[in-house]
Amino acid sequence: MSSYQQLPIIDLTAPDLHARLHSAAHDVGFFQLVGHGVGAEETERLLSAMRRFFALPEAERLALDNINSPHFRGYTRTGDERTGGARDWRDQLDIGAERAARVPGPADAPYWWLQGPNQWPAALPELRAAALAWVERLSAVAQRLLRELLVAIGAPADFYDPIFGEHAHPHLKLVRYPGSASDGGDQGVGAHKDYGFLTLLLQDQVGGLQVQRADGFFHDVPPLPGAFVVNLGELLEVATHGYLIATNHRVVSPPGATERFSVPFFYNPRLDARVEPVPFPYASSAPGITADPGNPLFAEYGYNELKGKLRAHPLVAERHHSGLLTPA
Repeated sequence: MSSYQQLPIIDLTAPDLHARLHSAAHDVGFFQLVGHGVGAEETERLLSAMRRFFALPEAERLALDNINSPHFRGYTRTGDERTGGARDWRDQLDIGAERAARVPGPADAPYWWLQGPNQWPAALPELRAAALAWVERLSAVAQRLLRELLVAIGAPADFYDPIFGEHAHPHLKLVRYPGSASDGGDQGVGAHKDYGFLTLLLQDQVGGLQVQRADGFFHDVPPLPGAFVVNLGELLEVATHGYLIATNHRVVSPPGATERFSVPFFYNPRLDARVEPVPFPYASSAPGITADPGNPLFAEYGYNELKGKLRAHPLVAERHHSGLLTPA
């Protein structure tokens, strides 16, 4: 259908921003964001460093294997991550805020394991600088977008400011899809929803991202140069009792040996943040959050992320967190 050929395009500088943002967030949960102010030069700085990372010899990438990190940071080789229990055909580098490790004590929440240092390739010091600058830059864009979104639905712009700030828990992935799997499988990453507030994705021109729309089918998201693909996470659905929606999406592997690169950035609050319902005038018409017994949502953000990490990275979970795993 023609209406599915493109997601809504939202310009952060447009005079009708709030009306368009309200519609996109309530009806679709996905949109393309332009007018965000992130320039081509800073974007290319990150992409260039990223391409050099994936061009490193495999031994140098595996030196950063995330199996060595109890904080789920570092390199994941192709096929080691899982979505919905199935193998994702991509490799990636997971990066978060650069902080000292916090090893939780007996009285502490186990999600504090998620705080810790990143792993960086010694041969590419420019990658660390570019990636951490990107985290800071996109945190500012996402903060502005979240405030505008709250205003768009009639909520206080600063309602969630206290759960972000200097102790927020942003997450950046540098991802390569190496082409089709040898067994013919096409799951680049399986269908899922993100569990934070907002995701801002920089994708290249290869394509492969698909979003599930109201007809129940997954539809391609055509790459739009200079735009971020934005989707709402489960915390916004919880915060608005389902008025704003988190939407299923997936990536289909590119054909043959075609490589696809993407850079998702996840705007997340503090690990110990409790997400309270936001007051807004449409709350009475909210349908409620999506019920999924296999994916319970917790009041404290850290438990949601820990749940996801334990499922997605079974090798890390088995090595470092066997006591947190649910018996089969």
